[in-house]
Order: sequence, then C-alpha cells, then structure tokens
Amino acid sequence: MQRRILLTGLVMTAGVALWQALRRPSLSEAAWQAAFATPLPAPTGPMKIYHLGHSLVGRDMPAMLAQLAGHVHHSQLGWGASLSDHWKGRVNGFAEENAHPAHRPVREALESGGYDAVILTEMVELQDAIRHHDSAVHLADWASLARNARPDVRLYLYETWHRLDDPAGWLNRLDADLPALWEAQVLRPAMARAGGVIHVMPGGQVMAAAARAAEAGRIPGLTSRTDFFADNIHLNDLGHWLIAMTHYAVLYHRTPVGFPAQLNRADGTPATAPAAEAANALQEVVWQVVTRYPATGVGQG
Repeated sequence: MQRRILLTGLVMTAGVALWQALRRPSLSEAAWQAAFATPLPAPTGPMKIYHLGHSLVGRDMPAMLAQLAGHVHHSQLGWGASLSDHWKGRVNGFAEENAHPAHRPVREALESGGYDAVILTEMVELQDAIRHHDSAVHLADWASLARNARPDVRLYLYETWHRLDDPAGWLNRLDADLPALWEAQVLRPAMARAGGVIHVMPGGQVMAAAARAAEAGRIPGLTSRTDFFADNIHLNDLGHWLIAMTHYAVLYHRTPVGFPAQLNRADGTPATAPAAEAANALQEVVWQVVTRYPATGVGQG
C-alpha cells in the first residue's frame, strides 16, 4: 500500500511538472527571430557591469574584463549556485566566494539601477537547473527586478558549459544544448514571462569553437580543449582570458583582436598569458562566434 501511494505521488508530481511546463508561455519562432533582428547600439564608453553566478564566472574573468574595458564591476557568486539559489538567498559558499572587494549583494545592486549591463549565470548541469530550479522563472524574476529599477539595462544570460567528460560528448552537448535548452527551455519562456529581450553571452559556443580550432592545429601552441581548463570544468588562466575576451566583444561590440595577451588575475598577480600568435588566433575565433550569433546583440562584424 505504501509503495502504491508513493508511486501515485510520483506520477502526480511528474504530471504537475509537465502541466506547468506546457502551460508556461514561450516565444514563437517568429517572435524569437524578431527579438534579435536589430542589434543593440554600441556603447560609447566604459559601462558599469554586474555579474551574478558561480565558479564559471569566478573572480579572475571579471577582473580581466575590467582591465580590457576600464569599467567598474561587482558580483555575487556561490558554489554551483543557481538563479533560484540567489533569488531565495540560499547560496552555498556565499561567505567564501564573496570575500573580495568586488562583491555587492545582488538585490541591493540591481535595485540601485546603477548598472548598464547585468550578466546572469545559471548553474550546470543545465538539465537539472531546468528540472529542479525553475530556470526560466528565475531568469525572468531577475530580469524584471533589474528592469524595474532601470528600464534600459542590458541583460545577458551567460551560456556556459558542462564537464569535459560528459558521457554524451562535450562538443555534442555544446552544439545541442544551445537551441534545445538555453534557448527553448530557458530564454524563450523567460522572455515571454518578463517581457523585453535578454541577450546571450555565448561562452560555451566560444569554448567549442576554440577547442575545435586548437584540435585542428589552427591555434599555434595549443592542441586540445584541455589547454583551457584547470580540471574537468573550471577554467585555467587561458580559459578565463578567452571568456573575458568574449564578454568584451559582446558588451562593447568591438573586436578583441589586438588586445593584450598579458592580463592580471583578480589578486593582481600576472596570469599565465598565451603567446602572441595564439592570442591573435583566439581573438579572431571570439569575434567570429560573437558576430555570427544574432542573440549576442552585436550584429555582423
């Protein structure tokens, strides 16, 4: 009897989840295309930036980005934190990850209306975030909070990646997850719920393109996707450098080609820099990805 009750409960829970998913509004294909048909205007100078996320944002990448752009930034981070965790104020590793000068509590920051752009990051595994953390709803919640304080704020969802040893294949997941998960199950329903456009910071797409280029012998001195990683998911200095270049290209609508290979970490120490030829080739990869994907808001370069 207890087993039957448990199974009945599980079926009912699954049915409710399916019903909620089916009734949730989402953008049609035509509305999705229209949302990104016109690029954003390029900023005229340094912006003030806020990052919300976890270790795939980290401290070093925003610091490198600030060195490139000369802008002010703040952040709130956690250990594997979802948008829901941040919304509910239940962030694992909050004290440890935010013990740095660039931290500012996220609600205080967004409600101030003082940021030109806000970059929102969902947890990975993304499938788990969608299933258990209601990603689209909380992306919409953060978007609405930011826009209520500042209607012209630029909002971005930072598309990240998963573990290199993913059984479905790391590159396969990056190719498939963008349309199937990031767009269809997170962005489209979030934009329908919140109104307004949320652009994309295509970190995963840049990592995939850079890995393919390195493994095809097109990046001098680099041969593997592992060249960008400290472990199976977290970036090393080169990975942080590459994603900082990506953020710069998307936020400022400018090619990163020719920018310095040598940047500092958040603590002020010099990061391990790519060689000049590798840096130039990777910057070209970044600009190609950013300008070929309309959801960045940059348009054709």
